[in-house]
Amino acid sequence: MVCVSWNDVQAYIGWLNQISGQTYRLLSKAEREYATRGGSQTAFWWGDSISTAQANYRGTSSYNGSPKGEWRQATVPVNSFSPNPFGLYNVHGNVSEWVADCWHDNYAGAPTDGSAWTTGCSDNFRVRGGGNWYTNPVVMRSASFARDGHDVSNGMSGFRLAKTLLSP
Repeated sequence: MVCVSWNDVQAYIGWLNQISGQTYRLLSKAEREYATRGGSQTAFWWGDSISTAQANYRGTSSYNGSPKGEWRQATVPVNSFSPNPFGLYNVHGNVSEWVADCWHDNYAGAPTDGSAWTTGCSDNFRVRGGGNWYTNPVVMRSASFARDGHDVSNGMSGFRLAKTLLSP
């Protein structure tokens, strides 16, 4: 789903939790980076270079010596590229994904347990990760995140939900 603001996603989560009786939420920034990496320590889950055969982004730019390629200028179906080792599709490119965290100008005081950082926000900005079909490949790295207003929606922003599971 695209064209949803962070506020829209929060309303959807509230509705989904109510009708399902389950607990869904946005991933924290740390959880999203972990899920995106798929067990790697490289810029992308498959390594330190990228091609438009691996993800949907502005292929007119290159990263780390990678070749330039196609710029599709729109979203593509979810399974257009291989999933990462965790079975997740489009963790790099296609649409930027909102996370639960708000924006901070540095990491001083950031949680160390992987939870979302939702206090002391810079100008009420929210965080998105993953890059999108419009961004250059440098923005799509596993550790790259961007900020936007909580009420901004466009054809480049979407979301991925996590479901809270109860421990046995």
